[in-house]
Amino acid sequence: MSKVFILNHDKQPLTPCHAAKARKLLREGKASVFRRYPFTVILKEQVENPTVQPMRVKIDPGSKTTGIAIVNDENGEVIFAAELEHRGHAVKASMDSRRASRRGRRSRKTLYRKPRFLNRKSKRELPPSLESRVSNTITWIERLCRYCPISAISMELVKFDTQAMQNPEIAGVAYQQGTLAGYECREYLLEKFNRTCAYCKKKDVPLQIEHIVPKSRGGTNRISNLTIACQSCNQKKGNMTADEFGFPEVQAQAKKPLKDAATVNVTRWVLFNRLKAFGLPLETGTGGRTKFNRIQRGLPKAHFIDAACVGASTPEIIKLESVRPLSIKAVGYGSRQMCRTDRFGFPVAIKTRNKTFLGFKTGDFVKAVIPNGKYAGDYTGRVTIRQRPSFTVNGVDCHPKYMTLFQRADGYSYPPPR
Repeated sequence: MSKVFILNHDKQPLTPCHAAKARKLLREGKASVFRRYPFTVILKEQVENPTVQPMRVKIDPGSKTTGIAIVNDENGEVIFAAELEHRGHAVKASMDSRRASRRGRRSRKTLYRKPRFLNRKSKRELPPSLESRVSNTITWIERLCRYCPISAISMELVKFDTQAMQNPEIAGVAYQQGTLAGYECREYLLEKFNRTCAYCKKKDVPLQIEHIVPKSRGGTNRISNLTIACQSCNQKKGNMTADEFGFPEVQAQAKKPLKDAATVNVTRWVLFNRLKAFGLPLETGTGGRTKFNRIQRGLPKAHFIDAACVGASTPEIIKLESVRPLSIKAVGYGSRQMCRTDRFGFPVAIKTRNKTFLGFKTGDFVKAVIPNGKYAGDYTGRVTIRQRPSFTVNGVDCHPKYMTLFQRADGYSYPPPR
């Protein structure tokens, strides 16, 4: 399993230790729990002149999920791994809903909301849905630097090159003024078609790049004319188009928008510049290098494993024995909407301005031990507060006196503690 982060008495990070050693320190009263996610302990007495091994944090940015790994460059051991699920789609949906509500208010028989045009100057580098992805990653890198002695950062900077995929023949000045090369067409096609044959849907078989409209019939090498197929389907299709072969839907799938590719391209340089501000050595790598490192070491594909394989600094041997990645899901801190409306847009309830009650707030991780009654038992999860001493944990009403706080709400969701 992943190592346990350990802090000195002055909250300076020390070399992470094995879970058995952390349990021994807790059992002997030499340390206490500092944080549950990621699990961190703090020593009760100061250790003078400790020997600290420098670590490297590696990042594999993604549109929906970002892989994070902390690797010891000396022995290739993966100290910590996590997969961070973003909420960019939820941010966009919330903004669309807000825009619809404000727009609808102008046509309802309520207080008139004057339209606003060109009177707001935003200093954001990115729209909120993309800013959310970058901020989530930066937040977790900052946290890991506080809990672990990080001495260097590696990130996958170039993965998708939409210009080269749309027009493989582009070259010279025309290409230099576009995006950088970095992600092979084959790897892009494998992701688009879920690593299955486009025709027979077979998995775990050798796949070949195949032209939907054959080149002998005027087809091109544009990415919208390429798919992947197993050898038998490729030979059987021969000189036919995908439509003639009985698969018209393949052409539609090949023309899917490059939305995820565009998201990674737009955010990569912003993330790079913000990581530079940490003042640590920053290494970059390409998607092709990441895949090469992973295949050479015989590792399966996963977000956190891709992160461990980013860059030229990847050790020859990566030790992943019993490493269980922490699943992190960005959920935010809740809505700022104070007035709840019905489906017609009319107000039906007003939220209280108090976010905490009796020391708890919605989203806190707690353990509830109910001694008697209909719901007697132990419950662990997130709490939902009310402005009265009757909270909800996992759908069960519970008095706060039976609750023990595990960790404050921090805008992220984690798997329940074991």
